[in-house]
Amino acid sequence: MTDVTDEDFEAEVIGADLPVLVEFTADWCPPCRQMGPVLSALAAEEGQRLKVVQLDVDTNPETTNAYKVLSMPTFMVFRGGEPVKSMVGARPKRRLLEELADVL
Repeated sequence: MTDVTDEDFEAEVIGADLPVLVEFTADWCPPCRQMGPVLSALAAEEGQRLKVVQLDVDTNPETTNAYKVLSMPTFMVFRGGEPVKSMVGARPKRRLLEELADVL
């Protein structure tokens, strides 16, 4: 799993060849920390079909504001440079995979 910033969001997410799952996260957010192992496993298992990245909302306000992220964790899937799906809140890996099935 990769960390992205305001500075490299365009290159890492918008310009990616694969669909990208972005977790908008914060260090102080317990549900975000809970999702860490889930997202790491997802990145390892689905790396051929999906890129998984994290963006810290506290240190990257431009991207956070641009996508109107208000709650953490917020997950957005980008495909072809556009957001195609948004989900809010922690969830088990199985449910996350089910929710991602239509974009993979």
